[in-house]
Amino acid sequence: MGQRVSRTDFEWVYDDQPHTWRRQEMVKKYPQIKKLFGPDPKFKYIVSAMVLTQIVMLYVMQNQSWPMIVLVAYCFGGVINHSLMLANHEISHNMAFGYARPLANRYFGMWCNLPIGVPMSVSFKKYHNLHHRHLADDDLDPDVPTLLEAKLFCTTFGKFIWVCLQPFFYGIRPLFVNPLPVTKLEMINTAVQLTFNALVVLVFGWRMMAYLLIGSVLAMGLHPVAGHFIAEHYMFAKGFETYSYYGPLNWITFNVGYHNEHHDFPAIPGSRLPELKKIAPEYYETMPQHTSWVRVLYDFVTDPAVGPYARIKRKSLDKPKATDTTKSIGLINDSWQPEVEQKKR
Repeated sequence: MGQRVSRTDFEWVYDDQPHTWRRQEMVKKYPQIKKLFGPDPKFKYIVSAMVLTQIVMLYVMQNQSWPMIVLVAYCFGGVINHSLMLANHEISHNMAFGYARPLANRYFGMWCNLPIGVPMSVSFKKYHNLHHRHLADDDLDPDVPTLLEAKLFCTTFGKFIWVCLQPFFYGIRPLFVNPLPVTKLEMINTAVQLTFNALVVLVFGWRMMAYLLIGSVLAMGLHPVAGHFIAEHYMFAKGFETYSYYGPLNWITFNVGYHNEHHDFPAIPGSRLPELKKIAPEYYETMPQHTSWVRVLYDFVTDPAVGPYARIKRKSLDKPKATDTTKSIGLINDSWQPEVEQKKR
């Protein structure tokens, strides 16, 4: 368990992210891809059913023992909460109501956020946009582990602890890497969430608030569905920075495993990403891919060649800092909006 990782630095590259040129090339070759853009009309109903399921579970679980609460939180409630986090990922790309209704997407994200217990929907969109625009950028991408993380968690045991504590690093890291101004919508998100939390405690008691929070934390750490955090961008094959997974866990994670496809076309909802792969299989079938998120977690912890250092990074050269202004990086104006959506709506 004390075996150290073999890497001592990140993998530095000096070219642009591959998703930019691949997107341009694919649209030129397959113009029908543009028909996949836009929200999935079923999405908001599926997400609402998940939120209501968790609310019903508060009634079902309120008289259960602590061991049962933790067990159900890990095996059921946490899975739903993690899926709701990935629903917020979809919502961050305006996949609930489309690009023409940004505020509707933000407020629906707050509804989707409720069972998670921690206000994250609006903030996630803000920082996730940076991840797409500046993939692997040393200063701007909050998804890349910090140098401190890589140095501290550089043994087998250290990586195991890092995986268990992943929700805390994932949530706190952006505040240290590149903190952005707090927006009015974030304050509304926080007020709505705290009001819901207070109602849960008032009606069902503190144990049920713990049920929601325990599920959210456990399902983001050492949990099968949390394998996608590592599977998406950690370098398991030299030179490749994004990886897809086409296994059954996509059914409960809004196809987040189709990650190369998602970064190529963030304007396509998760439900249509398999169709994108069918249209252009030659772009995806030849790239390294994962077959199991559980195996990803196991390999990450035990393989000395993989760890927090196993990430591609790019130097920030003549780029404006995102802290200069919120609008300058498109956090308010949703400038990821595809041209076809603008014309259509």
